[in-house]
Amino acid sequence: MFTGIVQGTGTVLAVEEKQSVHTFTIQIPDTEHLAIGASVAVDGACLTAVRIDGLSVDFDVIPETLERTTLGQLEKGSSVNIERSLKFGDEIGGHLLSGHIMATGLLQSRVEKGEGMDFKILVPADLRKYVMEKGYIAIDGISLTIGSVHEGVFSIHIIPETLRLTTLGSKLVGDAVNLEIDSTTQTIVSTVERVLEEKRS
Repeated sequence: MFTGIVQGTGTVLAVEEKQSVHTFTIQIPDTEHLAIGASVAVDGACLTAVRIDGLSVDFDVIPETLERTTLGQLEKGSSVNIERSLKFGDEIGGHLLSGHIMATGLLQSRVEKGEGMDFKILVPADLRKYVMEKGYIAIDGISLTIGSVHEGVFSIHIIPETLRLTTLGSKLVGDAVNLEIDSTTQTIVSTVERVLEEKRS
């Protein structure tokens, strides 16, 4: 599990394309107590560490993950958001996340507001029922609160600290971002849909 509180950015050192997986070598901010088999969120996607050498960590990524997320676009030199998995007793400063990316969204606009920045992001049609004002969403693994929502486009305000610690400040209009809806919202929406369907039948 993760919280969406990104601990810093990592740098892709190499991408090795194999027959069934791609192996990403990523330099991450901290590997203390990280063990092979441990989970790390890379741009919000839960990946398993398969080799550790200092701050350099290898992750094997299957084709489905490459297709459903922005990880397939990464190349040597790319920056990514990094979050280590939640440990018992850790403070939950964001909201609980599984690291299972549901879809990608498209950045439609970015406007600097003082030291912060406002984004507007287009959501795929099948995720729009989960996106509501003041709800939670994870964008590239970052826990954020949704602003206004209109015709499948939602707005978010990014504070300076988030811009400093993550890759969001480097995103350009037209870029794709990974999206994960929090599990509570998914459960509520699915329950309401089921109850309404039962009442109609």
